[in-house]
Amino acid sequence: GQVTASTNRLSFLVPLGILAQKTRFKTFRKYGRSYIAASYVKFVESAGARVLFTCNNTLFFRVLFPGGGASLSTSQYARVKGPVHINMYLNYSMSTRFLTFLLLIFKSNDKIDYFPVWGTCLGHQALTYFTSEKNLLVRTKTGNISLPLTFTTAAKDSRMFQNFPDDLLQKLATEPLTAHFHKWSLSMKDFRKNEKLRNFYKVLTTNTDGKIEFASTMEGTYKYPFYGVQWHPEKNPFEWKNVSGIPHSPSAVKVTYYLADFLVNEARKSLHHFPSKDEEAEALIYNYVPVFSSAFSVYQQIYFFA
Repeated sequence: GQVTASTNRLSFLVPLGILAQKTRFKTFRKYGRSYIAASYVKFVESAGARVLFTCNNTLFFRVLFPGGGASLSTSQYARVKGPVHINMYLNYSMSTRFLTFLLLIFKSNDKIDYFPVWGTCLGHQALTYFTSEKNLLVRTKTGNISLPLTFTTAAKDSRMFQNFPDDLLQKLATEPLTAHFHKWSLSMKDFRKNEKLRNFYKVLTTNTDGKIEFASTMEGTYKYPFYGVQWHPEKNPFEWKNVSGIPHSPSAVKVTYYLADFLVNEARKSLHHFPSKDEEAEALIYNYVPVFSSAFSVYQQIYFFA
């Protein structure tokens, strides 16, 4: 049967883990060996979740792959191992083997404890890579640009957009409210040709760079809680670099709010938790202080870790 959000007290203490990305730039390395952009933390916290930090390659239930610049085959995306504990809002970290196993779990047992998976930008691309077991990405001219979304017929009955007000959906379709910072995309041509992708995902919105139509929003079929956005909802209210590709209008901020609320409510449906409160407390992001980083990065604030 369908899983619904629990009224158990644990469902209101939503911990979402973020696995830090390895620092790739010299300007970052002076602060630490790994980092998390604070905008992802704020995105999750704004909807009532707490953020966990982990750097030990341990996976958690409730998963989100944030965006960034990394190889899908050589980054931490391909190196995570270890036990599965709790929620994950995670940066570059899930093995192909694990996600393949995860898909088998959902197909074989629809009563398994809820396991939401969300991908933003590179994370969205990673979901297509892990599902299809192929790198189908093509080059698109979509770096630093804000775009409206072209909704497909599947969006009408989608889970992701079901609580959006009609006027906001209309604005999403007519105003440039989504921030695109990617050089690679999954073309709709390749999506339609790949049986694994067609059978597992519904494309909710598309975009084009003028030549190539690509999937910009998708969710899992058969009510599997897998979600991907090629754009960056977390940037609208939390990133202030002077670039043209980030919309900051009231409507753009509302889009972020509704998506964050949706994600955290999905996470509430899973009741996985740490073995002890002490272990959870040690992993909370509250133990760390972000660095004001706009002078040397595209992010306003960054959490760095030794």
